[in-house]
Amino acid sequence: MSATGRGAPAQSATADREIVISRVIDAPRELVFEAFTEVWHLSRWWGPDGFTTTTQSFEFRVGGVWDFVMHGPDGTDYTEWISWTEIAPPGRIALLHGEFRGDPNAFESVVTFEPDGAATRIEMRTLFPTKELRDEAVQNYHAIDGGHQTLSNLAAYVTEIVRKGAEG
Repeated sequence: MSATGRGAPAQSATADREIVISRVIDAPRELVFEAFTEVWHLSRWWGPDGFTTTTQSFEFRVGGVWDFVMHGPDGTDYTEWISWTEIAPPGRIALLHGEFRGDPNAFESVVTFEPDGAATRIEMRTLFPTKELRDEAVQNYHAIDGGHQTLSNLAAYVTEIVRKGAEG
């Protein structure tokens, strides 16, 4: 399933297991990439609206792990685990994301950062192990809306950095 609408690529063989979310962010690619890969940035914007994040451990390298808890606005805590499988600064990151190491329901995501004039087009392509797991994420956890909110929070965060930098 593509959430991009206009300009979405032709449907792939895995389209029924995918969520694709993209956004153009008015900030340089290197800054957007940095905000996505350094924990002190991530803790300031990661997650859908109303969520906060507490990092347990963070090691950004291929095979490294980010253990964290997302705190929902209703007080629910969500234990999360990410391991990076590919890092190609400043254009691409691939990762495995689940609730814990070895989670059989973990999903793969590829995040790309492409220049779009002076801005950056970021795309998060997430592939779930099954269509049922993708549908569950969409229906029960509002994964598409949450993904858009997450990228919106990233955009607000980095554009504020750019604005403050322009002010001196």
